[in-house]
Amino acid sequence: MKTVSERIQQRLRKDRPMAIISLRMPEDVIEDLKEIAPALGFSGYQPLIRAYIGQGLRKDRARLENSQLQALTESLRKHGITDQVISAAIAEAQLIQA
Repeated sequence: MKTVSERIQQRLRKDRPMAIISLRMPEDVIEDLKEIAPALGFSGYQPLIRAYIGQGLRKDRARLENSQLQALTESLRKHGITDQVISAAIAEAQLIQA
């Protein structure tokens, strides 16, 4: 699994490979996207769709990573590890990933 820093660096690259997909969407949604994309500073509706997907993906990844961290924390507590040790380990691991 890539660290947070590696994922961010990869996402900032301008030459990231792109895949072509086909996505069926209601026509009125496409029209709305085309209308608001320029107002939000996007060159077209497709970059706006990618931005929306990216935002949702980052939100869900963070939520899932936090739930995994909570599950690990609870398991460590059950095994007698103190909150102080758990907190120190989490802080150390986050410094390494940043």
